[in-house]
Parts: sequence; C-alpha cells; structure tokens
Amino acid sequence: MKVLQINNSDHQGGAAIAGYRLHQGLLNQNIDSHLLVGSSTEQCDRVTVIPSQAKIEKLVASITRPLGLNYVNLLSSFALGKHNLYQAADILNFHNLHGGYFNYLAIPAITKAKPAVWTLHDMWGFTGHCVYSLDCDRWKTGCGNCPYPHSYPVVQTDNTHWEWKLKNWVYNRANLVIVTLSKWLTKQVQQSLLSHFPIHHIPNGIDTDAYQPIDPQLCRTALDIPPHKKVLMFGAQSLADSRKGGDLLVKALQGLPASLKQEIILLTMGNCSREIGNTLGMKTINIGYIDSDRIKSIAYSASDLFVFPTRADNLPLVLQESMACATPMVSFEVGGVPDLVRPGITGYLAKPQDTQDFSNGIVQLLEDKNLRQQMSQNCREIILNEYSLATQTKHYINLYRQILQGDCN
Repeated sequence: MKVLQINNSDHQGGAAIAGYRLHQGLLNQNIDSHLLVGSSTEQCDRVTVIPSQAKIEKLVASITRPLGLNYVNLLSSFALGKHNLYQAADILNFHNLHGGYFNYLAIPAITKAKPAVWTLHDMWGFTGHCVYSLDCDRWKTGCGNCPYPHSYPVVQTDNTHWEWKLKNWVYNRANLVIVTLSKWLTKQVQQSLLSHFPIHHIPNGIDTDAYQPIDPQLCRTALDIPPHKKVLMFGAQSLADSRKGGDLLVKALQGLPASLKQEIILLTMGNCSREIGNTLGMKTINIGYIDSDRIKSIAYSASDLFVFPTRADNLPLVLQESMACATPMVSFEVGGVPDLVRPGITGYLAKPQDTQDFSNGIVQLLEDKNLRQQMSQNCREIILNEYSLATQTKHYINLYRQILQGDCN
C-alpha cells in the first residue's frame, strides 16, 4: 500500500509536525508513505516539495486576493495528477490545505482517480475563510458578514459567502473520507458542509519513547533552575497571536498571590518569551524555539505545570507532549482541549477566557503536591493507553484498507 501525504510543510506548524509523525509511524509499520509538501526543512527522499508556477500564480493572485478569495490562484495544484508520486499512490491523505501552496478547487480532479482521506487539523475546510470561528457559527449556514476578516487567513474583501459556496461546490464533486482529531471537531464537522462524507475520529499520536518523563531534578540542573522553585511552563511563537492567549496568561499570572509569585519561575519556549517575562516582572527562563524532542522533554519534565491559555484549539500537540512527560496542565475549556485536560485527572480546566479561574487552577495544583503527583501518573498512563503513535498508525492503516476495499462508511 502506497500512501501520499499532502501537507503545507514537513515541520513548520502543528499540522505539519502531526502529519510528519504519522508519516514516520506508517514507515515504522512498513507502509510506503511519502510526503508532498508546500515547503520543506528536511533533505529526504521521502519528502518532496510541490512544483509551483510562481510567476503566473502571482499575477492571478493580484486579481483574486483583493476579491477576498484565497488560494484559488494556485494553478499548479491542477497538475498534481501528473506528478509521479500521485500516479504511484494507492491512496491520498490530505492534511492542512491552507497556507498558500494548494488550490482547493483542484480537489474533485485529484480525488477522481484516487480516494483521499482528509485529516482536519482545524475548521478551515468548512468555513468561508477562517481556521477557527471563535464565537461565530455562520459557517453552518453559508458565512458572509464575517466578524473576523482579519483572522488567519486574512481576507481583503468579505466574500466569505462565496468561498463557502465554492467549497460546497467542490465537496459535492469530491471523493473524500474525513478524519477528525477531537470530539469537539467531530461535532463541528457533523454540522458542516462536510457532513455527507464518512467521518472518523482518530486523534494524533505521539512517540512515547521520544517524549517520556525524565528525572525532574536532573532536568532542573540542566536548565539551571533552583530545585526549590515552582516551575510553570508556557510556549507560543507570538503574544500578538490572540488565539494563543498570551494576554490572558499575563492577566492570570498577575492575579496570583504575591507570595506564590516569589516562588515561581516561568519557563518559556518560543519567540515571545522575553516579552512576556518583561511584562510580568517575574523570573523567567527562555529556551527559545526548540525542535528537539529530547530538549522539549527535559523542559516539560522540569516543570510542575504546563499552562496553556488558548482561546481556540483542536487537539494541541503541546498538551500531548506535556502529558507524555507526566506534566499536569492548566487550560481553558475550549475546542478539543477537554479531550486531554481532564478536570481532577490530568489538570485543571478554567472557564473560557476567565483569567481568575485560570489563576485559581494554578494555585490549587501548585499547593497540592499529592494531587499533582497523581495527575502526573494519570497523564502518562492516558497517553500510553489512548494516544501512542502506534495506536494512531494502526487506526489509519485500517481506515486506508477499508477505503481501498470499498468498505468505508
């Protein structure tokens, strides 16, 4: 069985990392998997960059982008049917189709000769432009009058109703099976213009050998963290990304008791780290952007809690990584987060955007060492039982086989 994974990248972004992990899991099970991506950071004979027609696509974009129609300028997508990897594949697996490398209008032609699984990493597939609709549910009825035209991917003109109709036209002519990562997204898809396709819930998996608990004191020594300090870990690329909730974290940490703040070190990953440390006036250790699984495991293992103040998310990889390293979490009850952050079991779920409740969760878990230790054990056990890469890969292989045998529904 030959599987062609189509994604925006091999490593840049959560969907890219998740797709690459699945690709590796399939290879581990002797499945012939290949990645066809918009951009690549790895030199590998299993990863190929999609050829583009940059000059003409840029010219077409000068017309389509002002009209608020993203990605329809990417004419190169219609040539994928001639690509040797496409022709050799038995089945396709789409991942993120937004990001400026793929034209969704090509889906009917691409899936006419080859069946395709579409793994949804966000809501973009069934909205008029956005990846997360937040409090808007216009995607259920056709979009238009978009309340968030400047959310990613930005639209210069509100033609979200037309993009929604174009997607609907495409899906009525496509051969797709949908995979959702979370219980939340499954319910969203069931109410969307994708609802007539078979829908399967298969969460992302994680390599539980690459991510596993390491002795906390050794990890703290490696990161030059005093052993008696309480460590909160946070990661994001930019505080300017409202969806990631950096502003909410600042408010939540400012609301902690002064005596507790003196005991805390904030361990941060990502480019926003220095900014948040200066804002809080709290002792902060910044380890920058990290792509090493081992170093990330050291950081998670050195932490008492992983704090994740998101406004909207599907099944965040960082929460799976934290759990695999036996680190409890504090987050908001949004999207697919409750699949992982289970109250009283793996962490604390605060009411959405309620920074005082978020603060309360931090205080409760930092002050109850026994509860935190039990949560640590639960985190690791749940990851091993429900979210291992081997489990995810097995489900995908079974799904691929069902589709190729004509048994999928």
